[in-house]
Amino acid sequence: MSDDTEYPWPTLPLGRLASEMCLGKMLDKHKNRGTLQPYLRNVNVRWFTFDLSDLKEMRFEDEETARFELHASDLVICEGGEPGRAAVWKGQTENAKIQKALHRVRFRSDEYDPSFAMYFIYYGTITNRFAQFYTGTTIKHLTGAALSQVEFPIPSVNEQRRIVAKIEELFSNLDAGVAALKRAKANLKRYRAAVLKAAVEGKLTEDWRAKHPATEPASKLLERILTERRQKWEADQLAKFAAAEKEPPKNWREKYVEPTPHDTAGMPELPDGWCWANVDQTSEVQGGIQKQPKRAPGDNSFPFLRVANVHRNRLELDEIHRIELFGEELERLRLQPDDLLVVEGNGSKTEIGRSAIWRGEIENCVHQNHIIRVRFLAGSSRYLNAYWNSPSGNGRVMEQAASTSGLYTLSVTKVCALPLPLAPLTEQHEIVEEVERRLSVIAAAETQVAHDLLRADRLRQSILKQAFEGKLVPQDPKDEPASVLLERLRASRAAHEGNGKAAAPTQTRGRRAKSKQVEGADE
Repeated sequence: MSDDTEYPWPTLPLGRLASEMCLGKMLDKHKNRGTLQPYLRNVNVRWFTFDLSDLKEMRFEDEETARFELHASDLVICEGGEPGRAAVWKGQTENAKIQKALHRVRFRSDEYDPSFAMYFIYYGTITNRFAQFYTGTTIKHLTGAALSQVEFPIPSVNEQRRIVAKIEELFSNLDAGVAALKRAKANLKRYRAAVLKAAVEGKLTEDWRAKHPATEPASKLLERILTERRQKWEADQLAKFAAAEKEPPKNWREKYVEPTPHDTAGMPELPDGWCWANVDQTSEVQGGIQKQPKRAPGDNSFPFLRVANVHRNRLELDEIHRIELFGEELERLRLQPDDLLVVEGNGSKTEIGRSAIWRGEIENCVHQNHIIRVRFLAGSSRYLNAYWNSPSGNGRVMEQAASTSGLYTLSVTKVCALPLPLAPLTEQHEIVEEVERRLSVIAAAETQVAHDLLRADRLRQSILKQAFEGKLVPQDPKDEPASVLLERLRASRAAHEGNGKAAAPTQTRGRRAKSKQVEGADE
């Protein structure tokens, strides 16, 4: 491997180190000769192991069997996908072969340990030292020609085995720790969902309700909101008539469209003082602006939020586009602090309806048509957001987003129809305070888990670095000298070639390669 690592052993190109290298058989569905036999594809090879849950078959003729068959201790390396991903075959299934997307590398047991080679490849991959051997730009490949040129360090076979044993001991301990961290991460996610579920079912504030029996019920809050909305509509209509210098027509008030109540049949029972409503009754819901050529930023452009800016419970505002507005659009579409922003469409089902609260971060900001603005009138938008991201709320968002075509998308109409367990106003504030207190603890724990997982990755790399610097296990003076191993490798390859071609010169690197013991061993 052409890098700056100073290995304490000689190195050889894999093409001269391995006793045999082979790329698998190309799949030919039209070729109907030979017997059906199992074969491994790229997806069957994971790091250090194999996934044989979906093993395919194709036909192999007799002369192909020996060429493509796997033997115990063969090293299998991915040619594409994640180039270099490797595992040692241990005979998990009989008569297994390899497809063209895989390299098979075979060593003599008295010359090289395949697991040592596997860990060396892993180290080279995670440290990006193999990048120079890849071909392709968007899709990377590790060809046989390139793989054969990679320089592998050559400790004595006994030292290789000691290093492998130590790596596997330390990796086993590390894997146990990582598994525990991942369980903790999953538990934190479940706890977050449980907190939100308890919040919107009133369980977080059971004690609070017992101490505040005189709290105004949510039904009164909803009645007041509906009255205020109608009064505002009437005032706006009168203002329009006055501006046009017209008398209001007869029965003009009857044109007001009352929000349709939600059908509560079959809905879960709520705590005392709560009531079912829907988003249409409790909120002003507004779609955004469609981006068009005529809206290219000009003399009247304003900041413009896109789907890329709205993530679950957070906004990313590093890159803000601008859009041209006309007439009174700014007054109608300008975002206000505490507006809930809802993503109406996304390629991923689980991301449909993700929401975040606008806190007035940018002045005079509007939003695109793939974001729906929900201005909650019946309390705290943080309460609405907690319900939106709770298991029950998110589940109802998914139900509304589904369509007969199999696509998932929301609309202003669908959002307006969503049911909402409305808590009394003062209880909403208690819920939000308790939810945010608990979620902040969860967030801190998640940050620590993420830090520890990253530290585990660094520790894994550190283990391998020490291994290939010769610092992981003690040296044994009884081990076979490098010169003897190199001589055996040279003799073995010369006998194997036997075709008149001169062997490529053996390349050595490292401190031991410069010793008198190793000098003269290379051609």
